[in-house]
Amino acid sequence: MEHLSVAAAQRCVLESVKSLGIESVKLEQSLGRALAGDILANRDQPPYDVSAMDGFALRGADVENAPAVLAIIEDIKAGDMPTKLLAAGQCARIMIGAPVPQGADAVIRVEDTQAVSDTQVQINCAVKLGNDIRLRGESMCKGDVVLHAGTEITPGVAGLLAMVKRAEVSVYRQPRVAILSTGDELEGLNDPFDANKIPDANSYALMAQVQTLGIQPVLLGIALDNPDELHRALQSGLQYDVLLVSGGTSVGVHDYVRPTLEALGVQMKFWRVEMKPGHPVAFGITANTFVFGLPGNPVSSMVCFEQFVLPALRRMMGHVRIYRRTIAARLTHDVKHKHSRAEFVRVMLSKEENGYAVISTGAQGSGMLSSMAEADGLMVVPAASKGLAADSRVTVQLLDGTAFQNDAGGEW
Repeated sequence: MEHLSVAAAQRCVLESVKSLGIESVKLEQSLGRALAGDILANRDQPPYDVSAMDGFALRGADVENAPAVLAIIEDIKAGDMPTKLLAAGQCARIMIGAPVPQGADAVIRVEDTQAVSDTQVQINCAVKLGNDIRLRGESMCKGDVVLHAGTEITPGVAGLLAMVKRAEVSVYRQPRVAILSTGDELEGLNDPFDANKIPDANSYALMAQVQTLGIQPVLLGIALDNPDELHRALQSGLQYDVLLVSGGTSVGVHDYVRPTLEALGVQMKFWRVEMKPGHPVAFGITANTFVFGLPGNPVSSMVCFEQFVLPALRRMMGHVRIYRRTIAARLTHDVKHKHSRAEFVRVMLSKEENGYAVISTGAQGSGMLSSMAEADGLMVVPAASKGLAADSRVTVQLLDGTAFQNDAGGEW
């Protein structure tokens, strides 16, 4: 089976997966979900011309030769409706958000006025027509599309949904994700301490990566390198929408994951990608399940999740922006690169005058999980690169936060 580039493997995954079914959820439970349909405005907002400032609604013609003294004929606060029509020489005291009375064509803020009496005010400067007035429908007009399908529900989007009275919203279903680690050498989190075993960090690192997307995965535990036990564990995992299998995807004589998956009817789309770390990553499908065979080394497993599993899960959840946000940064040291694989270097970022500077977390061994714990992002060294010099501009894939983008940020 051909070894794919990172970009080709990403395309293979994303051409295979699709968004899941649609469900209705309460607005209070919708954060992070993707809208399954367009949202229309149900009214003009604001519903009438309103004041953008505390001050006085007036006729601009009356204050062209300011200062000018005007008669106050009405007080209007938010929630009131004006009852009087402004005539020449008149104004109305008005609060932010209150409707502008008929006859007024501008608002002047209170700081530009001076009280004369309870019924008169001096306007100290002229104003332009429309000054500090928010026009009817400025935010939205009835029938307008205010949110498009695929939009992620953020706090601002939630506020907009409340503004159009959507107590419940249609969103794409979240995938059901299962995580299985494999290997005789592994020690479970709650197993007795054994100095000759390797703690199963992968299950919990992957669990946390899935949880950052708002999904609560199911941990299937550890399957030993035994064909019968592995068959049972994988068969159980294939009941979910997505199965993440950590370990056993290499070429050793005891790496049974791939042949067992194929025996269970999984069609393998690729096995091995030209990347470091994470070369022995695999992807396969059944009629109901997408299977990712992730490397056993914890850093490799996490990096492969970022490149392939994360965008796949977000595509399944109906999101438009499916890739981690990338930024440009200045490399502070030379980076060697001798092979023909795209490399993802764990790095830390620091702010400087013209943007960001980037420095490696240190040793980049695929078993050194501390390098991921310290990393702000993954610096991408393209497969064709012969190495990167200090002060080069590099691409960094951010690892934290909730900002995503439409494309991968490059062809790697």
